[in-house]
Order: sequence, then structure tokens, then C-alpha cells
Amino acid sequence: MTVYLHEYGKILHLSSVVADSLLYALGAFVAVQLFYYLFFFTRLAFYGKGANYGNAMPGVTVLVCAWNERENLTELIPLLDAQEYPEYEVILLDDRSDDGSEEYIRENINGWKNIRYIRINDQFNHVTPKKYALTVGMKQAKYPIALMTDADCRPASNHWITAMTSRVTEDKDIVLGFSPYFKQKGLLNWFIRCETFYAAVQYLSFTLAGMTYMGVGRNILYKRSVFFANKGFYTHKHVFGGDDDIFLNEVATSSNTTISIEEDSFVYSVPKINWKDWFRQKRRHISVSRYYKPRNKVLLGMLSAAHIGTWLLGLVTLAWGLIVKDMLLLQYLGIVFGVRWVIQWFLLITINVKLDKTVEWFSFLLMDFALFVYYLVFGFLTMTSRKPRKSWN
Repeated sequence: MTVYLHEYGKILHLSSVVADSLLYALGAFVAVQLFYYLFFFTRLAFYGKGANYGNAMPGVTVLVCAWNERENLTELIPLLDAQEYPEYEVILLDDRSDDGSEEYIRENINGWKNIRYIRINDQFNHVTPKKYALTVGMKQAKYPIALMTDADCRPASNHWITAMTSRVTEDKDIVLGFSPYFKQKGLLNWFIRCETFYAAVQYLSFTLAGMTYMGVGRNILYKRSVFFANKGFYTHKHVFGGDDDIFLNEVATSSNTTISIEEDSFVYSVPKINWKDWFRQKRRHISVSRYYKPRNKVLLGMLSAAHIGTWLLGLVTLAWGLIVKDMLLLQYLGIVFGVRWVIQWFLLITINVKLDKTVEWFSFLLMDFALFVYYLVFGFLTMTSRKPRKSWN
């Protein structure tokens, strides 16, 4: 009996040690996540909109790069040409399109008030096509402010240029906008909207904290003087992608960048409609993160690692608690995740309202788990990735 009790005591002690270890590790991961939520994301949650549309309105050049985007251009160009702004131009940079884009534009350009057309027929090995096209546009632009979007995007209103430019001041050279995807049916569209929303929460919040690391080329503004003072895309001209995030990693400072989250400043995008195209697009986007500054890599890596660790430790703790029937452990697990979700839901719902309710609030829990799987899969692929396919899409 004494031996039996001794062995039973060892089992209880081991179970207690395992339970304590799991809770301490889980608590550490959750603490890291909550630090990001409370230190960074609260800045966006309580950020006041209130852009002053009465500010001085400098001339703006809108740059749109397009490769075989005829169908999208037929919808986008009228929206850009109808912008209510005193002095602006739109430069369409057609990169070797062979889908009838050139014919469509040349046939209709005389009927548009603010549209200029530049056909690009050259391609060079030392620079990627889009960066070359944007550089040409920067050099040809008439105005001091450059505002970028893509052919598959749609401004939310005729005051898009006004809303973005209203944030420009003598000290603020760069303005980051928000570009959600159109809401459609299906799991892929839901997840695209979730991932885009959460990415925006991060880069907009980090910018408000003076730690800008990226923006999205679908909706970004900066003074042309910033572009030329930093030699444009010179240091990464050979890297496919990064015309928005790598460039910002180099030129953004703690004081020269701000955000615009007015409803008028939103630019909606057409999402991918099949998993293969989306997967290829995300691999390309993620592949450029290797060029980020070390500080950005560490901050983003810790956030995604904490997300993965929280769910992995949570699931392991749940399984262990059920196996050994440790109800106290399961109660602690419920408390930890409960506190996390309350804080998470409050801040994300508040931000979601500001960002046009991009994601249905009742799906935040499912989004949280889906992002865990996303980080797990793409984290592994990033470590074992080959060079991404070099295409516009």
C-alpha cells in the first residue's frame, strides 16, 4: 500500500507540474498578445477621425499601374475622373498590356477631363515592371503629391483624393489609407476580409505608435520629394513586390507618416475568387517581409508567434485537462481565454466600426482561430519558401 501511495503521489505531482508549466507558458503568450492589443491597437481603437477638409489642397497626381486590366479600367477610370478635387491628374501607366487596354483608353481619353495615358513598352532585367512603371509615373507627374491605387480598386466616394490629402501637413509626408475587399459569398472571401482587416489593424496601429513598417499600394499617398530624396526603389528595384511596404520601411519615420480612416478615404478592392490565386498572392506579399528592418521583423514575429503559441498551448492544455480530469486546470484555461477574448473583442469591434465593419463581429472568434492556422501555415512556408513567381497577379 505504501508503494502504491508513493507512486500515486508521484503521478499527482507530475500532473501538477505539467499543469503549472502549461499555464505559465500559456500565460506568457497571452501576456505578449495583450501587450500588443493594449499598447498598440488601443491607439487605433480610440483614434479620432475628424480630418480637416478645409486644409490647403495641393495638386495631386494619381498613379495607376495596369497590366491587362481592361475590364477593371472601364470601371475605375470614370470614378477617378469624377473626383471632386480642385487640381489633380490621373496617370494611367499601361505596362505592355495586350488585352485591348490601349485601344480602349485611346478611344475614350478625349472624353475624360483629368486622365493622362503613358504606354510602357520596355522591360529591363535590373528593375521589376511595376517599380519601373511607377518610377516613370513619378518623373512624369505634374504635381507634388503622389497618390497610388491599383486597377482592380474602386474609391468609396468622389472625395477620396480630398480625404487622403487632408492629412498632409508640412511635417506629414506620407498618408496610409485603408483598402478593404468587396464582400462576397464564400469562405475564401470571408477569410480574405478577415486577414486584410487584421493586417490593417496592425500597420495602422503601428504607424500611430511611430513605428510604420508598411502600407498597401492600393491606397497610399506620399510627397514626390520623399520618393526622389530616397532614390525611389533603387535599393530594392530587383525585388518583385515591395513598392509599398519595403519602400515605407526605408522612408517612414516616427514623425513623417500618418493615417486616414475617413469613410471617404477608403478604396475597395476586387478579391481573388479561388484559393490558388490567393495563395500565390499571399506568398508573394509575405516573401518581401525578409527585407524589413530588424525591429519590424522582431515586433511582427513576436505578435504572430504569440498568436500561434496561445492557441497551441491552449489546445494542449485543454487536451491534458480532459485526459487527467483536472477541472481546476480547465477553469484556469477558461479564465485566461475569457479575459483575452473580452479585451480582443472590445478593441476589434471598436476598430471594425471605424473600418466600415469589414468583418462580421460575431465571427471574431472563428477569425482568431483561422488566423492561428494562417500564421502556422505561412510561417512554415516562409522558412522553406522558394522564390515567388514573378507576375503581376
